[in-house]
Amino acid sequence: MATQEESKLDFFLQWLKVNKVELRGCKIEYCDSTKGFGIFSSDDVNNDGILLVVPLDLAITPMRVLQDPLLGPECSAMYEEDDVDDRFLMILFLMLERLRKKSTWKPYLDVLPTTFGNPLWFNDDELLELKGTTLYRATELQKQKLQFIYNDKVEMLVKRLLDLDGDSESKVSFEDFLWANSIFWTRALNIPLPRSYVFPGNHEPQDSTLSSNGSSGNHTYNEELTSKNGEKRLELKGVESQAAAISSSSVQDETAWVEGLVPAIDFCNHDIKASATWEVDGTGLTTGVPLSMYLLSVDQSSQPAKKEISISYGDKGNEELLYLYGFVVDNNPDDYLMVHYPSEAIQNVPFFESKLQLLEAQKGDMRCLLPRSLLCQGLSEASGKQKESSISGTASHVCSYSWSGQRKLPSYIGKLVFPEKFMASLRTIAMQEEDIYRVSSLLEELVGSREERQPSDTEVQAAIWEACGDSGALQLLVDLLNMKMMDLEEASGTEAADTELLQQANNSEECVNLFSLDRNGANISSDEKTFSRNKWSSIVYRRGQKQLTRLFLNEAEQALQLALSEGN
Repeated sequence: MATQEESKLDFFLQWLKVNKVELRGCKIEYCDSTKGFGIFSSDDVNNDGILLVVPLDLAITPMRVLQDPLLGPECSAMYEEDDVDDRFLMILFLMLERLRKKSTWKPYLDVLPTTFGNPLWFNDDELLELKGTTLYRATELQKQKLQFIYNDKVEMLVKRLLDLDGDSESKVSFEDFLWANSIFWTRALNIPLPRSYVFPGNHEPQDSTLSSNGSSGNHTYNEELTSKNGEKRLELKGVESQAAAISSSSVQDETAWVEGLVPAIDFCNHDIKASATWEVDGTGLTTGVPLSMYLLSVDQSSQPAKKEISISYGDKGNEELLYLYGFVVDNNPDDYLMVHYPSEAIQNVPFFESKLQLLEAQKGDMRCLLPRSLLCQGLSEASGKQKESSISGTASHVCSYSWSGQRKLPSYIGKLVFPEKFMASLRTIAMQEEDIYRVSSLLEELVGSREERQPSDTEVQAAIWEACGDSGALQLLVDLLNMKMMDLEEASGTEAADTELLQQANNSEECVNLFSLDRNGANISSDEKTFSRNKWSSIVYRRGQKQLTRLFLNEAEQALQLALSEGN
C-alpha cells in the first residue's frame, strides 16, 4: 500500500508530465521527514548532461500573479499604487492557492514542506539559543513586521478572494502567511529572462521598479531590518527586509532578471560542492524546449544511480543560511562577522555634530562585514611568515597634498583586514577636540578661500588620518568586538562550551539525521533530553560567531599595539 508521501509524489509527477516537464536523467524521490523530497540521478542520463527541463511558463513569477483571473485584478490595483512589491505578490499567490479547495497548483503545493528550520519557526526555547546574536533580535523584528503585514493587508484580502472563489468556510491564519513567506524565501531563484518575455509588446513600465542583480544561484540576500542606508541598526548580510518594498528584477540590455519559483528545479538541495547547475534556454537550441530552465550535471560522466543531485546556493555564511534556508554548515568557510557602531550612540560622543558632518562628507560606513577569508591576509597569519617587502593597500593613506607625509605610514597597513571606509568612520568618531581643529585647518589649507570648493570624501579621509592616525579607531574597534563577545558569552556561554555541546550532539543517537543540508529544515520531534535540529543549528551558528569575534579581536589588538608603538 502506497504511503501518503508516495501518493503525493505520484500525483505531483503526473502534474509535471501534464505541464510538459521532462525528467531526462533524474528522479524526484522522498528522502525522509527531515529532508522531504529531493532530486536523484537515474540510470538514463543523456550524454549532454541535461537532467531536467522545465518550461518557464510553469514558473511562479510576478507576471503570472498579475495575470491570474482571481488574484490579478486585485493585485494589479495594489501594484500600480506601489502598495505592494513583486515578492509580496508571489507570497500572496502561494498562500491563496494553498487555501483554495480546487487549486490547479495542489499537486505541487502538497509536496512542499510544511515546517521549516529558519528562526521564524523556532519555539521560544529554541529562539533563546540565539540570544546575543544578530539573528535573535532580527528574528523578533521580522516576525513583528510579518504579523503587521498580515493584519494590515493580507488577512481580509485573502478572505475576500476566497469568498469570490466560492469558499466562505476556509480559515485564514497568520501561519498560512508565514508558510508562504518561508516557501518563497527558501525556493525562489533569480531567473534571467528575455525582456520581450517579461514585457511583451514593448509594454515596459516607464518607472520600472524591477531591480535585483542577476545571479546564477538563488536570489540576492542583503537583509537589514530597521531602516534604509546608513540608519540601519541591525544588518544581516544580504536582502533588504522581506517586508520592505523591494523589487525583483532588473532590465539590462535584452535580459530581465526576475525572481520566481520553478517547480521541480526547486527540489535541489544545497551542497558546497554542487553536482549540478541550472541554466535558462531562451531559444530552445540546447534543450529543444524554448523558454525553459534546465538542470545540467557538472560532471557529465556517468553518475551512480540514486545519487542526490545538489546545487550551490552561493558562498553564504551561516547567518544567512540559517535565516533564509533553515540550515547551517559546520565550519563554514564562507562564514562572516558583522560589526557595527550603533548610529544612535554617536549623539553621546563629544562634538558629535562636527563628527556627523565629517562622516557625511566622507560617506563613511557604520558597519562592516568581515568574511573568514580575510584572516589569511591578516597580522596573525603574517606573524608566522617572512614579512613581504612590498606594502599593498597604501593608496588610501598616500596622497599628494601639501601636508601629506607628516605622519609615518604604519608597518601594518598592508595587513589590516578591516575595511578602510569602516576604519575612516571609527577614526572620525574617536577624534579628540584638537584633532577636529587640525582636520579643519588641513582642509582649509587644501581648498583655500574658494567657498564653492568642497573637499572630496577622499580628501576628508586623508586629513582625518593625518590628524589622528589609527590608534583611537583601533581602540574603538577593540571595544566594539569585546562588547560583541560579551553579549554572545553572557547569553550562551563560551566558544568552548558550545564545542562541548556539539560533541555531545554528535555522540547522541538521536542526532543522526540532524546534519543534512536541505532547504526544508523540518525539525525532528524531541523532548528536553534530545537535541532538536534547530538547537544544533543555533549552536553551530553562534559558536562560529564567537570564533570569528575572537579571531578578529586578536587582529584588532595586534594592530592597536603596533599603532601605539609607532605613534599612529
